[in-house]
Amino acid sequence: MLYWLTALSDGGDFFNLFRYITFRAGGAFLTALLFGFLFGPPLINVLRRKQGKGQPIRDDGPEAHLAKAGTPTMGGLLIVGALVTATLLWARWDNPFVWLVLFVTLSFGLIGFADDYAKVSKQNTAGVPGKLRLALGITIAVIAALWAAAYHPEALQNRLAMPVFKDTLINLGLLYVPFSICVIVGAANAVNLTDGLDGLAIMPVMIAAGTLGIIAYAVGRVDFTEYLDVHYVPGTGEILIFTAALFGGGLGFLWYNAPPAAVFMGDTGSLALGGALGAIAVATKHELVLAIVGGLFVVEALSVIIQVLYFKRTGKRVFLMAPIHHHYEKKGWAEPTIVIRFWIISLILALIGLATLKVR
Repeated sequence: MLYWLTALSDGGDFFNLFRYITFRAGGAFLTALLFGFLFGPPLINVLRRKQGKGQPIRDDGPEAHLAKAGTPTMGGLLIVGALVTATLLWARWDNPFVWLVLFVTLSFGLIGFADDYAKVSKQNTAGVPGKLRLALGITIAVIAALWAAAYHPEALQNRLAMPVFKDTLINLGLLYVPFSICVIVGAANAVNLTDGLDGLAIMPVMIAAGTLGIIAYAVGRVDFTEYLDVHYVPGTGEILIFTAALFGGGLGFLWYNAPPAAVFMGDTGSLALGGALGAIAVATKHELVLAIVGGLFVVEALSVIIQVLYFKRTGKRVFLMAPIHHHYEKKGWAEPTIVIRFWIISLILALIGLATLKVR
């Protein structure tokens, strides 16, 4: 919205700064961070009063988690509220990719909110039935995939860009939409599975979002794409403002989610943020790079898939408990140790993902 202040500029004054995506991204970051600090305490107090017993704790989980009983959930409302407010304030409203990412974020956030509400109100871990969650997620992803394709350049429509390999595009044709569904729904659920320890999910999400924001800014500029030999996707640069807002909102949330957490993100936040990462990857044509940048989420999801399939086949377990962060808890690792080491892994993977821009 503040972009329109450029109409007051004569080309050499303060208002001219609002033309620059980087300036507005900085503004979005600070706005979201301030939002988190201002509204965090009152939101947590409201959630604590309304939820009473807080998020239900699994009886079969690590014993240390029983001490977290009574901690309120739905803290994702703070992150989503911060990033939506900051994005609407600082981003251009005529950019279709901004609205695409906001649509996916809010839609998955609503699914997560319904799931959290069901868990808290019934005081069990069942929540919304899995098949219904999946069906809603697929519907949202279909809309997002068609939306993105409609605004991609014709040469990129329904095509998969290969990282590292220069000018390599694979025409997926009718398989583009199913592939995009896998990216968006897979990212949403992978982040959801990762959100099992205080602070574990939010920092990798912020790292991945920051990385994808840099990629979005690069592929949205002709000069950068020519230098880096990557595909130009007009308009995606504006996504940097969304990711900056997510980073700021994430820091604001982490202030209250750091061990011991005063509030849990809940499915409200994890599904919303995971869906956002998937949508950004589809919009920027960097779906495969997301698998690198978000490699931690991939491993978490694979650990669950492997555990379930192997147990059904043999009656035995590969991991002491899945997702894999619980495996390390069962092995005796302290929660902060797991969280910080997983953060380090996420940062390394993000740097590898960024390197794919230059390695051709």
